Amino acid sequence: MSRYTGPKLKILRRLGDLPGLTKKKSKKTLPAGEHGQNVRKPSEYSLRLEEKQKLRFNYGLNERQLIRNIKNAKKVQGSSSIVLLQILEMRLDNTIFRLNLAPTIPAARQLVNHGHILVNKKKVSICSYQCKPGDLISINEKSSSISLIKNYMNSPGLANIPNHLELDRQNLTAKINGVIEREHIALQINELLVIEYYSRK
Repeated sequence: MSRYTGPKLKILRRLGDLPGLTKKKSKKTLPAGEHGQNVRKPSEYSLRLEEKQKLRFNYGLNERQLIRNIKNAKKVQGSSSIVLLQILEMRLDNTIFRLNLAPTIPAARQLVNHGHILVNKKKVSICSYQCKPGDLISINEKSSSISLIKNYMNSPGLANIPNHLELDRQNLTAKINGVIEREHIALQINELLVIEYYSRK
């Protein structure tokens, strides 16, 4: 099961800021657990594992989903690490989050699962749907869907909408103009270490 339901602040203290997982901020600076006080130099393996866990928790993936995305990224010409991030960023649930239509990726996933989101005027309830340049995203015309989205939009989200997305706040529609570029990805991560983690297994 890909949905993480455990304590989120514990994850933030261990892995750092994960904008897709939660908007909460921990007041504690040391890692969680009794061993968090003993700061030792991390091994190369632990560094790779940590970067992999950042991807998993931020985008809400299980191990099997992440491995499948890595295999797909390696089939595409170009840097596998950049392509992997682009695949994850172009997921429908993440796109809804980056448009500031939901405060977190789990909230965006719930919107998609409950049928509030339309892609090219057709209801899509699959969170991992890969958005493509030219896709039009809109909200179900039900009053419950519109009020829920407007309520989410009033709460502060990420600072900026990436350049590849275009949002019409008045009509609650959005257009995907292209594929996201590396500098517009909000997650602070060394994606090369993720590819290295799986290549050494």
